[in-house]
Amino acid sequence: MSLAQSRRTGARSLTLFAACFLPLTLAAQAPANPAHATEADCNKLTSHSERNDCEAARLETRTIFLKGTISPNDANEIMVAVRNSFDPGMKIYLVNDQNALVVTSWPEELARVESLVRTLDLPRKTYRITYTLTELDAGKTISTQHYSMLLGDGEHTSLKEGNKIPIATGTYSNGAATPSSEIQTQFTYLDVGMNFDATVAVSGTTVHLKSKVEQSSLDQPVTIAGVTEPVVRQSVLDGVSTLSLDKPALLGTIDVPNSTRHIDIAVVVESLK
Repeated sequence: MSLAQSRRTGARSLTLFAACFLPLTLAAQAPANPAHATEADCNKLTSHSERNDCEAARLETRTIFLKGTISPNDANEIMVAVRNSFDPGMKIYLVNDQNALVVTSWPEELARVESLVRTLDLPRKTYRITYTLTELDAGKTISTQHYSMLLGDGEHTSLKEGNKIPIATGTYSNGAATPSSEIQTQFTYLDVGMNFDATVAVSGTTVHLKSKVEQSSLDQPVTIAGVTEPVVRQSVLDGVSTLSLDKPALLGTIDVPNSTRHIDIAVVVESLK
């Protein structure tokens, strides 16, 4: 082969090599599609505005529905925990009506956010509180009453059992010259019976119980200024106690006036399986 032919052959080989290699080089240097770019791809861009546009194009919005959380306060606490644990620029909103969080961030961060939410979105443990009122006379049991309620850890529950007693609070008329039958009497209603208010906070097998037990009954009425008014006898036990889970405890004892009887108030907090 002559020198000229050898040069032409070499030139053609270089041309073919360049034609094959150049598209690969251009493809490697071409910027990635912002919608599918990674954080590293966006950081390779030289312009600040290009990097911002690239990152904005990667943002996604995801709705995370809460399954175990019920109260708006608990949902708000989860939102605050997520907001404080991730990029301050991340957008997160609580939709109370849907019991859901709406989060806008990068795909890889959204996965971490949802993982944290699932860790926090757990149903509250439910407990049964049973109050037992035992009336005794000289050590002999006369009667025993049980009152039970269900509530979650940290929640408040009330239980009432009894009657509403009407009490006259005043009279009025429309001002016209009418018979006395037109005079109207106003009433209010007073709860008489048993009232319970309870709040529990459980740590392991230790229970912190904030409770109020109120017992009321009617006594002999009295007449004041020609009006007969009812007299209500009332006993109240109000306080905070530290108990052991599933073990009964005596909260207090109330003497029954004008008798030798007394009432023991006991409580037990049980965990529902």
